[in-house]
Amino acid sequence: MTTLPRPTTTLTADDARRIALRAQGFIGAPDRRAGVEGVLRHLGAVQLDTISVLARSHELVAYARLGAVGRKTVESAYWTDARAFEYWSHAACILPIEEWPHFAFRRRAYRNRPHWNHELPVGAYDQVIKQLRAEGPLTATELGGAKRTSDWWDWSGTKVAVERALMYGEVVCVERRGWKRLYDLAERAVPQALLHDELDDTECLRRLVRLAGESLGVGTRADIADYHRLKGEQVDAVIADSGLVPVEVEGWGKPAWADPQALATPPRGRHRTTLLSPFDSLIWERARTERIFGFTHRLEAYVPKPKRIHGYFAMPVLASGRLVGRVDPAREGSTLVARQVTLDGPRAVPAVAQALIEAATWVDCTDVRVERVDAPHLREPLARELAQALGQGGRIR
Repeated sequence: MTTLPRPTTTLTADDARRIALRAQGFIGAPDRRAGVEGVLRHLGAVQLDTISVLARSHELVAYARLGAVGRKTVESAYWTDARAFEYWSHAACILPIEEWPHFAFRRRAYRNRPHWNHELPVGAYDQVIKQLRAEGPLTATELGGAKRTSDWWDWSGTKVAVERALMYGEVVCVERRGWKRLYDLAERAVPQALLHDELDDTECLRRLVRLAGESLGVGTRADIADYHRLKGEQVDAVIADSGLVPVEVEGWGKPAWADPQALATPPRGRHRTTLLSPFDSLIWERARTERIFGFTHRLEAYVPKPKRIHGYFAMPVLASGRLVGRVDPAREGSTLVARQVTLDGPRAVPAVAQALIEAATWVDCTDVRVERVDAPHLREPLARELAQALGQGGRIR
């Protein structure tokens, strides 16, 4: 077992919180010159999800950091000119294309995997590769059908084959069309200089641990492992050589590591006020969110409606470097509907109002309707803030 150096730096809990916020792009002026592509490279991974309320999660991630960036601009940044690829990281994620070689360890693991949830019919894999080579890019439907029945899990042999090829790295998703993956051969879609699996597992893991540390700013072993869904022992094997430095964070009670650049310059600048996707990398690891922000959050989309506390797609509200409330949004025509608003006291009211107005503007809504506020006595103050912000251009109902 590798003996790690003792921490020489001690951070307060607030220091760690501010370092994490800056590492995730929420302190200081956004880099609009780098745009959405810059956000992707800064974060290292942007999670994808099928749920779309105000927008899909990968669009909300860019919006939270850049403000009212066009949704077409977001899609273009991810899918144009081989800038990124889709693969399994924290979950299904968009990743910077230059990191393709560093996921060789995972592609090898999939190739050596003995058990799968779906059986691969004989000849289906070769047929998919042959068809893509002749006709691609194609969706699973265009390849021959995505499902055998209407059940979401009952994939066709074609779908099983093309998803297996994606895991192996022989096929990539080059675009999303109506949320369907558009597949092509990696040999056509990935730049030739990057199209290799030459890096051994240690080099891949060292790079991903370093990237996770940089994206988090500071994190525990579990935080760093979770970012790209590595195993704890994989982190242990390389962290001493990753370039991250051991630190102690007051109140964390666990060893932590930090990006040395994050320690070199104190975080300064304006805090962003915004709604966060539940799949945003700032908060996607629930134990870390509780440790850093004292904020317990759970996605309730898959919880039976009567058992939901905060709503189907409750979005935490970030303001002044704190999580100050939640909004469960919906959209009805030109009206942004806040089905449920949870406020962390009266001081949260202006921030939540600002976040709602900015989100409404981004999705081209002129009205805001608040249906329920968890603290009834805060409903009128929130309504006044919203009405004042909307002015003559909209209304609060």
